[in-house]
Amino acid sequence: MRTLRSSLTLGFGIVLIAILSGCGSGLPTFTSDSSIAKTKNPLVATYTVHTPGPANVWVEFGTGTSYGKRTSTVPVPDGPTQAVPLLIAGMKANTTYHMRAHVDIPAGNSWMDTDRTFQTGALPTDKTLTLTVTRPANANVQQDGVELLAVLPGGPQNLQAAVADLDGNIIWYYDVGDVLPEPIKLMPNGNMLMNAGVVDLREVDLAGNTVRDMPVESLNQKLTAAGFPTMFSMHHDFCLLPNGHIILLANSHKTFTDLPGYPGDTAVLGDFLIDLDPDWNPVWMWSTFDHLDVNRHLMGLPDWTHSNAVLYSPDDGNLLLSMRHQSWVIKIDYANGHGTGDILWRLGNEGDFSLSGGDPSQWFYAEHYPNLESQDGSQMTLTVFDNGNARADDVGDTCAGNYPNCYSRAVLLQVDESAKTAAVKWQYHPGFFSSWGGSIGIMDNGDVEFDMTAPFGSVPSSRVLEVTQTDTPTIVWQLDIVGGNAYRAYRIPSLYPGVAWQ
Repeated sequence: MRTLRSSLTLGFGIVLIAILSGCGSGLPTFTSDSSIAKTKNPLVATYTVHTPGPANVWVEFGTGTSYGKRTSTVPVPDGPTQAVPLLIAGMKANTTYHMRAHVDIPAGNSWMDTDRTFQTGALPTDKTLTLTVTRPANANVQQDGVELLAVLPGGPQNLQAAVADLDGNIIWYYDVGDVLPEPIKLMPNGNMLMNAGVVDLREVDLAGNTVRDMPVESLNQKLTAAGFPTMFSMHHDFCLLPNGHIILLANSHKTFTDLPGYPGDTAVLGDFLIDLDPDWNPVWMWSTFDHLDVNRHLMGLPDWTHSNAVLYSPDDGNLLLSMRHQSWVIKIDYANGHGTGDILWRLGNEGDFSLSGGDPSQWFYAEHYPNLESQDGSQMTLTVFDNGNARADDVGDTCAGNYPNCYSRAVLLQVDESAKTAAVKWQYHPGFFSSWGGSIGIMDNGDVEFDMTAPFGSVPSSRVLEVTQTDTPTIVWQLDIVGGNAYRAYRIPSLYPGVAWQ
């Protein structure tokens, strides 16, 4: 065991620290045996610090001794000497990094390790993803954060789960296999959670080690034990709740006979929401079959509702569900797990809200990734990536499938839940038709970032734009992705909860 550790360790050593203010005060003398080791991910290191008492431990790192990035703080409880391993992620390939651990002690003292170095490895050679960033001169780009990518396999082998810096360098990845992480999200504990290929809910650490997973077969065993119906797949999204629960989006079939236009038996695919407790046991369920009319199928059957995003409303504890094949965002009475499941409202064409101006083409159609940007009483600000499939014009005709008859756009809606009114407050037409996928959000500087998954060439590709939220929007940052279609691409502050990188 000692031989193995030594073969993996870089710059290890023992440092004896006498805390100055502790002399004669009864405070312990700290000894730290610090080391840096490789992990299975060539872009991730393990920095291990030993501490014999309660402390808070974190690491700063960067390409020079000014560092510039840091990890989250890891609390160490009181007890015997403990080895505290911290995963260091967010580094470019084939690059030497400097890093230094900090140990903050509750008594108000702190210790800082000596500067250490780590050489990252190469990106995998069997999978590629070409990223190109364009920044207009003097553009005021949102400086904080990194780009989280969930990419559909396609064309040549490509990375499916990756994080890039704002210059387009891949600084983290996870090999999901040849499936889409639908989606992948950073958890409050610092791990990544994903739905791998619609059949496996999987939590991994930043080195790529599986912490826990739940294949759909295991989910169905739990559903059966709890008296719930079983699922066909887990798909498109999940929502992490403040109490540690997960709202999982899943689907299953129900057979109908002689539906209008569908003679005989039709196995209709409908959506379900499953509330998983922190141990991933189902405790609440909601079904489209119980609350919606199966005869409203804007994009045909059997794929009836095709929901693609679920959001939590912290003001009232209810849920928002984006239903692409209904062109609706609906609000569901969840009430933090105690709700009836009733649909409180339907936002979109033929729903419960009137749209300012009355032009039905200004609603969103076959949308992706609505984002609840703010809530103030009944006033809600919602961003939506409006794909535009089956968009109705002002005389009721629908698009034929090609731009400019069909078009996609980024939209910001102001919604009054009490008055049941909605208004388009801002929109941007990029000049493309992105028939599927996409994500959107408002950043700290007020710019809007959104992702388009439609091909922009002869190979699978995508484009991510940061544009100003002005009357005449201006592109200030553009990321072109070649080698895969980004189902989602959006800015996160860093790879560590509670930490923002510049």
